[in-house]
Amino acid sequence: MLTKKNLFKLIVHQKTKFTHLHFMLMAIVTSQTVLQLVVDSTVSHISSIDSTHQIQCSSLSTIVARRIKESFTNVLTKFHAGYFRVSLSLGGQALLWKTLIGPTDNKRTFRVALHTFHPRAFTLLWSFALVTLVLLSILYLLRCLFYFKMVKDEFLHDVGVNYLFAPSISWLLLLQSAPFFCFNNPYSYVVLWLVFAVPIVVLDVKIYGQWFTKGKKILSAIANRTSHLSVIANLVGAQAAANMGWNESAICFFSLGMVHYLVLFVTLYQRFSGTDLLPTMLRPALFLYFAAPSMASLAWQSIAGSFDTASKMLFFLSLFLFMSLVLRPTLFKRSMRRFNVAWWAFSFPLSVLALASMEYAEEVKSDAANLLMLLLLTSSVIVSVGLIIFTLLNTHILVLPHNSDPISSLPTLRSNSTTTASV
Repeated sequence: MLTKKNLFKLIVHQKTKFTHLHFMLMAIVTSQTVLQLVVDSTVSHISSIDSTHQIQCSSLSTIVARRIKESFTNVLTKFHAGYFRVSLSLGGQALLWKTLIGPTDNKRTFRVALHTFHPRAFTLLWSFALVTLVLLSILYLLRCLFYFKMVKDEFLHDVGVNYLFAPSISWLLLLQSAPFFCFNNPYSYVVLWLVFAVPIVVLDVKIYGQWFTKGKKILSAIANRTSHLSVIANLVGAQAAANMGWNESAICFFSLGMVHYLVLFVTLYQRFSGTDLLPTMLRPALFLYFAAPSMASLAWQSIAGSFDTASKMLFFLSLFLFMSLVLRPTLFKRSMRRFNVAWWAFSFPLSVLALASMEYAEEVKSDAANLLMLLLLTSSVIVSVGLIIFTLLNTHILVLPHNSDPISSLPTLRSNSTTTASV
């Protein structure tokens, strides 16, 4: 029988069960909320890690791109026409070795033994010179495109303007020594000769024109040993024109170069006040003194068809100037303390002198001439190979500071003549 007492116990018992159920439901809801919070926190942490990784990757790529841009900018701003000394020297070596492996009538010389070398060795040398010149030309074209003002300043610089002849000289040397060109092909050779000769004429008008239009002392103020490059450019153009049968053009270029060479030689020889004030680092350019007459002897030999008396006189002059410099090694001591691209100024003059001695030995056919040719040829090859090795070991020279090469100093020598050390 359901009494009040039993009814009260039943109500209390049901209320207790309901309370337990309520607490269980609350626990379940709470655990689900906590679980959701934990899951949300974990997902948020993973997303934060992914975002951080993406930001780090983006930042790294930005840093790499900025470093590449800075390096590219640094190379272009430090690069100048003086680096074409390298292609100039390699082009001289290519022409030298093409002449060496060519036909000869002198059976007493070792040139006959060189014919046993495989032609691919010369082709490899020429290809190396071509690749070097193409890379340098691309760099300079980019410099002209992005930093035209610096190129303009170089054009107005008394030393830098002379090295603007170097690209044309290098291309003409490679054109003459090319293994797949024939002088009887009137189109490819002539067109390329015109392309490379036009810049020489333009620079001739600029340089030689100011010599006799800007006052009687202008030459004494701006003449320096690198001015020989303007003469060499005309002589190389004359030789290339003579090789394709354009004797009139060859004589024109030859006369233009030689007349100004005489004026320049006398000016530098007498050392007027302010003349040839160049830093010690550029002393290797002294070898250009005998490069010009050596190139003149070769150019006249191409025009005359033989190594005649005029060519011999020019060769002996270059040989005398060479001995005058070689017998004074202390003159280059300070410039050889640290490697610089200016060292390449030793190679091209030696190559041209060795080439002239080879033509002389071919003409006179004497033991003394053959011995002289052997000595000059050996010296030329050793110097060129040594410079290639030094350059490969010091490839950072392209990004040296501006003061590493006086050509990079934009003020003219006339404005710095009082502060620049005389050689």
